[in-house]
Amino acid sequence: MSRSLKKGPYIEESLLKKVLKQKQSGARETIKTWARDSQVAPEFVGHKIGIHNGRKHIEILISEAMVGHRLGEFSLTRTFKGHGKITKKTMDKT
Repeated sequence: MSRSLKKGPYIEESLLKKVLKQKQSGARETIKTWARDSQVAPEFVGHKIGIHNGRKHIEILISEAMVGHRLGEFSLTRTFKGHGKITKKTMDKT
């Protein structure tokens, strides 16, 4: 279920403050965050945000196409290694 329109989008306050502070100072450092549930605001465009995936921070450059999506969508938590391969060892078992 989506969030109620009267509430507005959820944007982590501390993250928004860091982005606005960085805009005023002109610095372009990566902003680390653990707020994967926060939505991407138009103010974030052009900034690098390090989104935590449970193990490390994944650096993402925010573009206009990302506005309205959640930060967690761009930092995958699971790595797909591939399905089982047919090898000589598995062939001997059958």
